[in-house]
Amino acid sequence: MNTQAIQFNGVLLQGVVEGLMDGVLILNAQGELVHSNCYGRLLCAQLAVDKSKSNLVPKEIRRVCQAVLDSCELYPNQPIVIESEIITEPSTSFRIRAVKLTLDSFENPCILVTLENHDQYAESFAIAEVNKYDLTPREADVWLLRRADYSYQEIADELRITLNTVKKHLKNIYAKIKFYQLKQEFLEAN
Repeated sequence: MNTQAIQFNGVLLQGVVEGLMDGVLILNAQGELVHSNCYGRLLCAQLAVDKSKSNLVPKEIRRVCQAVLDSCELYPNQPIVIESEIITEPSTSFRIRAVKLTLDSFENPCILVTLENHDQYAESFAIAEVNKYDLTPREADVWLLRRADYSYQEIADELRITLNTVKKHLKNIYAKIKFYQLKQEFLEAN
């Protein structure tokens, strides 16, 4: 591969990594940050205990990385993926997923870490469902809150509507979901 192609591949890879919804970190075997995307840096800052040391990787992430390295020593021929979950104040949860990564430019293996904000993922999933099931704007409001584990009463309070209105909207939403599922089954059968 010529130098231009290598540079293009590097720029392309960096663009892809920066565009991901998940935080991405690459750490060396000593737990030091080699590369991260913007979202990875943001999540590390949110998880950091000492906010003044913004370049440090939170200890929970380093612990998962060490578990990957230890597991790779015990099972050298097996692909190892370690997952963990961190719940922070005020009840935001993050999934950490780490895997060994061998890069030509490093003598020792690195660790690829992905960080996923569960709340943001759940909200994105609910928004996709709003479009998939063709919900009205008000049904969308109700559905987003329901998918965020709000109770019927909490939804009513949040949207300043009656409990019966919440029930009516959810009944309509469940009917649309059922219709969509039946339509899919019909299309698959024919």
